[in-house]
Amino acid sequence: MSLTLQQFNELTQADVTSQLLTCCTSTSWAHKLASARPFTDMDTLLTSSDEVWDKVQTSEADLLEAFDGHPQIGNVDSLKEKYRNTQDSAAHEQSGANDAEDQVLEGLAQGNQDYLDKFGFIFIVFATGKSAQQMLDLLLARLPNDRKAELANAATEQNKITRLRLNKLFGQA
Repeated sequence: MSLTLQQFNELTQADVTSQLLTCCTSTSWAHKLASARPFTDMDTLLTSSDEVWDKVQTSEADLLEAFDGHPQIGNVDSLKEKYRNTQDSAAHEQSGANDAEDQVLEGLAQGNQDYLDKFGFIFIVFATGKSAQQMLDLLLARLPNDRKAELANAATEQNKITRLRLNKLFGQA
């Protein structure tokens, strides 16, 4: 069920916070954004969200709380379910293509575990519209970074995800 902005503005603080936590699990972000109401339009809401996120991301604890709201992508079977479009697969495809896809998924699963082991939090990326290979390429490109750089990268990606989820909350995406 999507909300109108007017309905959102009229909700109690607790109900608004609950709705916002479906978009980002940082309680600090959700409370601060809920307190910034009323919003006159989506642009104002998104701008306010960005401003609150900029303040929240100065706290590593708040960042980690937001990151914890995402499932870890690491199980090969769940990756196959997420990325493989079996309806588009032709019966005449060579098994090598399937093996290559499996290799990408296995690489993604291993890369996600390596990332978690190195940084202490899961790989956060705005995944909408990205293939498994693109996700693996991004993960491998970010893996050599230090923790400070990855906190910043993950925070940027988290904000993109949050903006998408806010748009979905209001039926805009």
